[in-house]
Amino acid sequence: MTEAALSAGGLLKLVIFDCDGVLIDSEGLSCRILAAEARKLGLDIPDDRAVEAFAGKAVPLIRKELEEASGQSLAPDWSQRMQEAFVASFRHGVETMPGASDMLDGVIALSLPIRVGSNSSCAEMEAKFQVTVLETRLPSDRIHSAKDMNVPKPAPDVYLHAAAMENVRPEQCVVLEDSDPGARAAILAGMTCVLLRPFSKEVPDWLRAQKERFVQIESLEAFVPILSRALTAQKGK
Repeated sequence: MTEAALSAGGLLKLVIFDCDGVLIDSEGLSCRILAAEARKLGLDIPDDRAVEAFAGKAVPLIRKELEEASGQSLAPDWSQRMQEAFVASFRHGVETMPGASDMLDGVIALSLPIRVGSNSSCAEMEAKFQVTVLETRLPSDRIHSAKDMNVPKPAPDVYLHAAAMENVRPEQCVVLEDSDPGARAAILAGMTCVLLRPFSKEVPDWLRAQKERFVQIESLEAFVPILSRALTAQKGK
């Protein structure tokens, strides 16, 4: 069996980032927009429960859940209107996650290539990266959208595509994620998942069972040291 990317016997060659909740603090904005839509349908989802209800989910899945919960059909262009509302809000109100800029610089300093794989559309990510100036570190040819590919997470396609574009094997990749659907996509892709989540919050049993392919961190400051230790252990391979 091929060893995992962070193990001493593995070979780390690519770092792939989720976007929302990892690099960009935008989940609150988009989830509150969705909560407002839910309330229009008569559903009781206040803003303080918006992230819990919608974070990490692709818009088509959210549409299906809202229609099933409300018993109403949404307009054919609803998903597109949501994407446009997200982009408009992102151009005025997003920030980087605490420590994201320094973390990216640290990964780059290790001479590791980086890519992004997100359920957000490329248009959404372009707006976020322009506002936060992360675009200088993440050129457009290194940003991949599961939404635009029509295979949202938890499907592994966006992560497999990122690896293929870098010409590396899935087991040579580390994915930094914050959501359960994103973590499942990374594991299904055969990659190692580093989950950004407070230790006080629940982690699914299926993810904890991955052992060498799962690491949990509470802050972005902990990420680069993990990569550095793996590269040192693998030196000379």
